[in-house]
Amino acid sequence: MTSGSFSDRNVKKPGGSFWVHLAAILAVTAWGLSFINTRVLMDCGFTPVEVFLYRCIIAYVLLLGFSYKHLFALNIRHELLFLLCGLCGGSIYFLAENTALIYTSTTNVSLITSISPLINALLVGLMYRDERPNRGLVFGSFIAMAGVAMVVLSGTDVSSSSQAEEEAISGILGDSLSLMAAICWSVYALILRKLNPFYSAITITRKTFFYGLITALPFMLLEPSTISWSTFMETKVWTNLLILSLFSSSLAYVIWAWVIGKIGAVKAGNYLYFQPMVTLIFSALLLHEMVGAWGIAGCIVTVLGVYSGEKLSLRHRLIP
Repeated sequence: MTSGSFSDRNVKKPGGSFWVHLAAILAVTAWGLSFINTRVLMDCGFTPVEVFLYRCIIAYVLLLGFSYKHLFALNIRHELLFLLCGLCGGSIYFLAENTALIYTSTTNVSLITSISPLINALLVGLMYRDERPNRGLVFGSFIAMAGVAMVVLSGTDVSSSSQAEEEAISGILGDSLSLMAAICWSVYALILRKLNPFYSAITITRKTFFYGLITALPFMLLEPSTISWSTFMETKVWTNLLILSLFSSSLAYVIWAWVIGKIGAVKAGNYLYFQPMVTLIFSALLLHEMVGAWGIAGCIVTVLGVYSGEKLSLRHRLIP
C-alpha cells in the first residue's frame, strides 16, 4: 500500500515490464472466456442477475479469505468511490453485459464492450487536460479496433433476410446494453486511478464485489429464481460457475487493478481489444464455431494495433 497520486503520465519503468503486459493479457483472456461461460449458464436456465450474483458471492468469499483486514475505507470519500466501483465495475456492468447476451450474439457483445479503451481515453482527456493520450496511442487504438471489427464480422452469419430483420430488432437493445457496459467499465477504470495509490489490488477487488453484490440484490425481486439445487450438481454448471468466480472474477480483477496501477488505465485498456479475439478463438475450440480467414487476419491486425500503439506512445515520450 502506497500513498500519493497516480497518473498515466508518471508511471514508473517497472510498469512496462514483460510480466505486467503478460498479466494484462491473462486478465483479458479470462474475460474473453467469460462470455462463453455465461452463455452456457444462461442456457441452463440461469437469469443474467443470477449468473452475476452467484459468481460474485463465490468471488467475494474467496477474496475475503485472503484480505480480511481493512474492511472499511480510510475515509467516507473513498468508501463512496468503492460504492461506485461496485456499480460501474460490478452490478450495472455485469447485468447490462449478461442481459445483452439474450438479445445479441456473444461476439457482438464482446466487440462493443471492448471499445471501452477509446471511451476511457476520451474521458481521461476531458477530465485531465495534461494527460491526454498522444497520437501514437490513439492511432494504435484505432488499428486494434479495426482488427476487432474484422474478427467479429468474420463470425457473422446471416442465413435469411427474415432472420436478419429479426436479429436487427432485438440487436438494438442488446447493442445498447453492451454500450452501457462499455461506458461503465471506462468509469470503473477512472475510479481505480483514485484508489490504487491507497489500497492493494485485492482489497479494491474485494470491496468492488461487495458493493456489486449489495447493489445487485434488489434486481432479484424483479425475476424470482427458478433454479433448483440439483441444477448446481450438473458438471457444466458448477465448472462454468467456478471458472467465472475464481478465474474471471477474483483473479482477473486483482490482476487488472494491479496492471492499471503499473501502466495506467489508458495503456492497459488497449489490451481489452484482445477480448473479442479470445472469445472468437475459444468459441471455435469449445463450441465448434468456424474461424475464417478474416478472423485470423483480424487477430493479426489487433496484435499489430496494440503493439504499434505501445511503440509509438513510447517514441512520443522520448522525443523532446
